[in-house]
Amino acid sequence: MSNRYPESEVIYTPESRLRHPWQLIRAMGRDLLAARELAWRLMVRDISSQYRQSFLGIFWAFVPPIVAAAGLTLASNADILNIGETDLPYPVYVLFSMSLWQTFVESLNGPVQAVIAAKPMLARINFPREAIILSQLGQVGFNFAIKLLLIVSVFLWFKIPVAATVILAPVALLHLVALGTAVGLLLAPLGALYEDVPRGLTLVVSAWLFITPVIYPPPQTGLFSYLVRLNPVSPLLVTTRELATTGVLSAPVGFWLASGLAIVGLGASWLLYRIAMPFVIERISA
Repeated sequence: MSNRYPESEVIYTPESRLRHPWQLIRAMGRDLLAARELAWRLMVRDISSQYRQSFLGIFWAFVPPIVAAAGLTLASNADILNIGETDLPYPVYVLFSMSLWQTFVESLNGPVQAVIAAKPMLARINFPREAIILSQLGQVGFNFAIKLLLIVSVFLWFKIPVAATVILAPVALLHLVALGTAVGLLLAPLGALYEDVPRGLTLVVSAWLFITPVIYPPPQTGLFSYLVRLNPVSPLLVTTRELATTGVLSAPVGFWLASGLAIVGLGASWLLYRIAMPFVIERISA
């Protein structure tokens, strides 16, 4: 890939960039705009390669939620799992929730995987580092659009009514993606330096699923209910689901607190990403 930014001159000084926050913010905004074209090309390349090398192609985007919904439904019907009452038929509940959870996980893993995959390019070419993050966000949106086709089909099959508040569901979904991206951006520089980060992240995400109301309704009592409520993913995922179905929000305060955390966290992690990446590139180029 050729260098599309030959006119850019980068000068490194020992002075901290935080001493000039306004200049740093302006540079972040400028690079974000400049990264759009490259991000689009990277996204198209990655999506094409992802599905071109697979015999079943896009079908694999449908498999995980379908398998999870089928397995958990069978376990629930056999009284192996005591799930409790859900607002939706359980197969629909699990499939919809798993699709939202996978979107969150993709937004979390995306920055880490993108920076690791782009290490050779980062070491040789000067370009806005935001491009690889925007590319991953584009892939998250593309993958969810595929899942959305499955969700709509299942809703039609089970004749699930949709509330008028469904038009607000994308807003809650964006907050969920913002939270995942914030965590991913925070870990991306470390992931480029240490292989333990992506491996440990896989374990953390697996444990995180069990304290998120994906396969069960949010518990109302007991110690476990406090763990679920303290989990910032819970109100974002639950609110997205409720806006698309019942229209009645069970945790509006928790949603706004988690949304604030996601937005502030995204800004802070982006700032740390900008500051850390030059040092990371220096390490991987040595």
